[in-house]
Amino acid sequence: MNTLERRWHRTWADLGLPQPAPAILEHLLTRYRETHRAYHTVQHLEECFALLDELRPLANEPAVIALALWYHDAVYWPRRSNNEPASADMARADLEAADAPDPLIEAVTAMILATTHLAAPLPGDTEILIDIDLAILGAEPPRFAEYERQIRTEYSWVPGFLFRRKRAEVLKGFLARPQIYRTSLLHARLEARARRNLVTAVA
Repeated sequence: MNTLERRWHRTWADLGLPQPAPAILEHLLTRYRETHRAYHTVQHLEECFALLDELRPLANEPAVIALALWYHDAVYWPRRSNNEPASADMARADLEAADAPDPLIEAVTAMILATTHLAAPLPGDTEILIDIDLAILGAEPPRFAEYERQIRTEYSWVPGFLFRRKRAEVLKGFLARPQIYRTSLLHARLEARARRNLVTAVA
């Protein structure tokens, strides 16, 4: 059993739910390994879970965050704008099939929808999830540069001039925020570097 498989089983055990059929995890990992993905992959999942391990003491329900992370990019098609709702729908279907309680289903799907990054996250565990998802912005410069190349690969069908313009708009949006990270740990560690990375990328 590899590390991701152990994490998967731990997530369900921590929630007090029976382990789902092996096909559920296989389907999820198949999604994250789709050939049109370059950033939204198993690598991203593994980086997210490594950060969750660090932030676990700050979380009220770390297993709920973990489940939301598993599904937050389950559906990812760069040409579509409804990836987060579709990912939330997949999570809902799998949780309903596992007879998960309604409050858990609503919490997980709400967290997934928050990864659109269109509004400030709710305080608490959703802030932790969002900080984890955005941690790549504050990565060491070589990893951030790799991330930018990965995003460009996912949008390789977009003409260069248009991609640069749209990408700059997205990155300037993060720069315009009073703070990118809301958890004290990631704010202290990543905020300044994220801003430097973003300024460099926009330039």
